[in-house]
Amino acid sequence: MAESAACPAFQLGGARYDQGSFFGRLRHFIAIIDPSTLFVSEKQLKESIKLLDDYKHGSLSPGVSDLQLWEAQKIKQAIIHPDTGEKIFMPFRMSGYVPFGTPIVIGLLLPNQTVLSTIIWQWLNQSHNACVNYANRNATKPTPTSKFLQGYVGAVSSAVSIAVGLNVLIQKANKLSPATRMIIQRLVPFPAVASANICNVGLMRHNELSEGIDVLDNNGNVVGSSKIAARHAITETAFTRVVLPMPIFVLPPIIMSYLERLRFLQCNRRLLLPIHSVVCLVTFGLSLPVAISLFPQMSQIEVSCLEPEIAMATDCKVVTYNKGL
Repeated sequence: MAESAACPAFQLGGARYDQGSFFGRLRHFIAIIDPSTLFVSEKQLKESIKLLDDYKHGSLSPGVSDLQLWEAQKIKQAIIHPDTGEKIFMPFRMSGYVPFGTPIVIGLLLPNQTVLSTIIWQWLNQSHNACVNYANRNATKPTPTSKFLQGYVGAVSSAVSIAVGLNVLIQKANKLSPATRMIIQRLVPFPAVASANICNVGLMRHNELSEGIDVLDNNGNVVGSSKIAARHAITETAFTRVVLPMPIFVLPPIIMSYLERLRFLQCNRRLLLPIHSVVCLVTFGLSLPVAISLFPQMSQIEVSCLEPEIAMATDCKVVTYNKGL
């Protein structure tokens, strides 16, 4: 009885937790970004896909529980792109974002950055972000490689320019005390990364604005291709990319500036990097599900807000589109 209360009846393509509430989306995305799915074997993936196919075709073996079906769908959603049906390369999955992205965050937040180290870490960060954005995009319409490259170059250029420019300004600010200057330098990555993330999403997914994205009716059938829905999808994704780095690049510098004053760490300087790494990992791990939970992945929009030809093509008042992650 307790299991049925905790585990609702399975719905193919649905969500185990209420997507109409932030807390429900948070629980949903904590499952999606679960790093344990990185270790799912090819055999487990195939078994999960077969289980879902059997359910879809009504040939499910007796004794299969709702919990097993939800777990199978969790595995498939974490590894397989919802639009292309292809496996997402491990470092670019949302479940791999924290494990593979944390070393870059640590590098970005290292004190006493040189211009060269700033350029290298910003380049690595935006390269990783570009690949994650591309791998988890709405792929109902093909994106030319040239568009991907334009977005990548634009994001890297904006991140490097802002970060280097701010560092140069801080170094020239002679009135600042060394301690204040160090704290501000540590906070430089946030405006650089946040602004570059907006450019990254906008440029990487610019093709969606010109081509539109598919919108679906209540039965999952494609009603049409909407540029307005694409604009909503990209705006929502860009907003999450600004919220995401806020705690990641603001909290660790503040926490570390306090910890570094402790006598224990002043006597054991070699522990600073491991502690810094743990602080970054925990902050990143908590920030990611919160940021991507701001909006549902499968978002809804009223048909009256879309193009007239889409409103004429369906009787539904609300349609659904894949926002991307």
